[in-house]
Amino acid sequence: MANPIKNLQRTAADYRQMDAKDRKRFWTDGILNNALYIIMAIFIIYTAFANENFLKIGSITNILSQVAAYLPIALGIGGCIVLTGTDLSAGRVVGLTAAISVALQQVGDRRILSFLPSYPGWAGILIALVAVIVVGGLIGLVNGFFVAKYKLHPFIVTLATQLITYGLIVIFFMTNGNNGQPLSGLSPEYNNFITGKLITFDKASLPMYVLYAVIFIIIMWFIWNKTTFGKNMFAVGSNAEAANVSGVNVFKTTMLVHTLAGVMYGLTGFIEGSRIGSITTSTGLNYECDAIAACVIGGVSFVGGTGKISGIVLGVFILRIIFVALTMLGIDPAMQNIIKGAIILIACSLDMRKYLVRK
Repeated sequence: MANPIKNLQRTAADYRQMDAKDRKRFWTDGILNNALYIIMAIFIIYTAFANENFLKIGSITNILSQVAAYLPIALGIGGCIVLTGTDLSAGRVVGLTAAISVALQQVGDRRILSFLPSYPGWAGILIALVAVIVVGGLIGLVNGFFVAKYKLHPFIVTLATQLITYGLIVIFFMTNGNNGQPLSGLSPEYNNFITGKLITFDKASLPMYVLYAVIFIIIMWFIWNKTTFGKNMFAVGSNAEAANVSGVNVFKTTMLVHTLAGVMYGLTGFIEGSRIGSITTSTGLNYECDAIAACVIGGVSFVGGTGKISGIVLGVFILRIIFVALTMLGIDPAMQNIIKGAIILIACSLDMRKYLVRK
């Protein structure tokens, strides 16, 4: 592991040897490469002074809860970006799997799947969990197959599966005479498993799914950094042709990356089912935009072959802080979308600038 103190000393020594022109470039590059972080830091400090509730325990637990909820989808889509791709179907897969989770956990007379037996308690939770993993994984497998087999751009493939998945959502909501009505009425066991209190503070608490998010981080970190599959993923993302020549199965790796991404979307839907409580056909809409923005902010490059799990976590954290701050400042939701789009554009531009400078 690199020693940060030695790295700092080495940087300082290099700086002293630079002439005036090189020093100016050093500072300019440093500011431009970290411009997004600098702007965000200034904005967060401003919000803390403008609204005293921003740094209170209730706000902090709210931010942590949102980070935990949106983290799994970002962890999934991060692998697709490492392969120089993306996944536009992610949000709709979250919506479909959330609907499936709720449908399997509904109680009472208004069950959309009333023609199926009801499984209360842990059995029902396990069935719902397996169902979302299978459905999410299958959709990811389809994405990976068309990307790997026919060399189609992930943008086109996932745009198509996004539309197909939304069609499946609409059909699902029309099942058994439901006529598109929201799905709600969840079993208390499911709610306690997802949104039950994990840690309670004075007037706030963290839900159980924060613990699950930590587990997802550990698992994905291990997969990315300690497995042959993780090494192959970065090799394919860096240079697919070179990876193929060196013996990496590019087809298999691409398939597995997208399948794993689909599984993470399914787990996000499993959490959203209880977190939201009432699922509609619009659940999951544009979730992929937040996930992509978080990944790019966290240093996962669209150039491919670059990214860290810790960076994705940081990116999700920064993005949720910004959105909570915008709400506390009373910014109009429409303006929030504009800011969100600007963040994605700036982050991608800065990422490409770093790549061009290295090249």
